[in-house]
Amino acid sequence: MKINSVVILCNGAFPTQPYPLYLLDSADAVVCCDGALEKLLAHDPSARPAAVIGDMDSLPADLQEKYASLVIRVAEQDDNDQTKAMRYVLEHFPDATDITILGATGLREDHAIGNLGLLMEYTRMFQLGERRVSAVSDFGTAFAITDSCDLHLGEGRRISLFSADNSLRITSEGLEWPLDDVVFDAWWKATLNRTSAPIVSLHFNHPAPVLIMVD
Repeated sequence: MKINSVVILCNGAFPTQPYPLYLLDSADAVVCCDGALEKLLAHDPSARPAAVIGDMDSLPADLQEKYASLVIRVAEQDDNDQTKAMRYVLEHFPDATDITILGATGLREDHAIGNLGLLMEYTRMFQLGERRVSAVSDFGTAFAITDSCDLHLGEGRRISLFSADNSLRITSEGLEWPLDDVVFDAWWKATLNRTSAPIVSLHFNHPAPVLIMVD
């Protein structure tokens, strides 16, 4: 069976809204980060993920034993469990075109900031090619871009942009508040915007990772 869609289920807030639950239930494969297996089984006791990855500090011992054939213990702490799972997905499902991360936010704000920021880092760490990588929650969708592009988002959606590159300049069309004078030297600078047209056009002065959050 060809694997096109993969969900990485992190151990944050488990989704409750129809859209993220649809992504979870319809995925060709699910990879759990450590204790997220317990939440997956509470949602669907018959679920069988492709793998359970992490240092196993949050997965109960009885589940580690019961699902021993699926557990991949990675003790190193240079990467978090989300990144360990991303590396596994890219290695084992090379044909996957859609990689959706669920449970990346909620419960702990430090985990949420780190996990969302990693979407930008993945554009540097991995050869993603045409794969679509996003983090979806009950409250919106986050994804990273690296250069000028058109985003077909629809009119009237809330949107925020984040970048760690203060030399980046972006001109925009289709936003209620244009980005042309924004200097990305603080996280809040391009947040709380709104789309004013069906298509948002962003023009970068040079390639750089940018996190987009829409709801």
